[in-house]
Amino acid sequence: MTQDYAHALGARLRSIRAQQGLSLHGVEEKSEGRWKAVVVGSYERGDRAVTVAKLAELAEFYGVPVAELLPDARATRRGAPSPKLMIDLQRLAELPAHQAGPLARYAAAIQSQRGDYNGKVLTIRSEDLRSLAVIYDMSAEDLTDQLVQWGVLPAGTELGE
Repeated sequence: MTQDYAHALGARLRSIRAQQGLSLHGVEEKSEGRWKAVVVGSYERGDRAVTVAKLAELAEFYGVPVAELLPDARATRRGAPSPKLMIDLQRLAELPAHQAGPLARYAAAIQSQRGDYNGKVLTIRSEDLRSLAVIYDMSAEDLTDQLVQWGVLPAGTELGE
């Protein structure tokens, strides 16, 4: 294992532990001593190589798939970053609720999660648009065209593949 990969793996392990609100000592306590704080810390720093078996056990302890702990596998699985789409929130607010209701609620939820209330534009991913297309019961491409017609997306917006 290269040192760069060991550090990337360690950063991923640290991130998963932090997401679960655990300190290194918290891991040791929660595992009832199965996972020593010093050992987990050395994995996270990339100072100690972790075997596949230990990685699988650690993934099980954290309750995540092993692939979530592997930095390269996560990047490959997710592919290139999806294109960002700019929703015109001012134009969205002008549309009748029967047209824009689902999009307005979705945008409000994203704004709430991000704490982003600038009120002018909202950037969403193409995956968000695909989810919205299911709500609107149309293809993502048709929804993109509809949003362009409504003036919510800029003219010429295309859904990235």
